[in-house]
Amino acid sequence: MALDKELLEILACPKCKGDLEYKESEQVLECGACRLRYPIKDDIPIMLIDEAESF
Repeated sequence: MALDKELLEILACPKCKGDLEYKESEQVLECGACRLRYPIKDDIPIMLIDEAESF
């Protein structure tokens, strides 16, 4: 199931407040500025810096 478009429009990186790119196939939100990936579990974005992975 895809994330709601309205939710995607308001979400921002918690570290730098930059835009996020939704990678539906990988179920992550990526911040190009910080080079962090935020996982999506059970259709809920986990927007915690401690839970993010570098890429």
